[in-house]
Amino acid sequence: MDKVKLKFFAAFRETTGQSELDWPLAAGQTAGDVLESLVVEYPALSGGVKSALVMVNRRYATRQTALQPGDEVAFLPPVGGG
Repeated sequence: MDKVKLKFFAAFRETTGQSELDWPLAAGQTAGDVLESLVVEYPALSGGVKSALVMVNRRYATRQTALQPGDEVAFLPPVGGG
């Protein structure tokens, strides 16, 4: 099965206990599909996924972005500030 590399930062890294991981990729999956699958695997992420930023191959992307085998997908929690 094809895979993508997931990269995690901040709360995502703390929740998964990893900074990156290889993730199975089914044909036609989008970044949003992978994020939903990730929440099934790590339910504690459910609170932060609504506002998470997505990057594919180091470029900002949308959840509708189609993924290809070997893509690097990063999920970043929103940054607070003031």
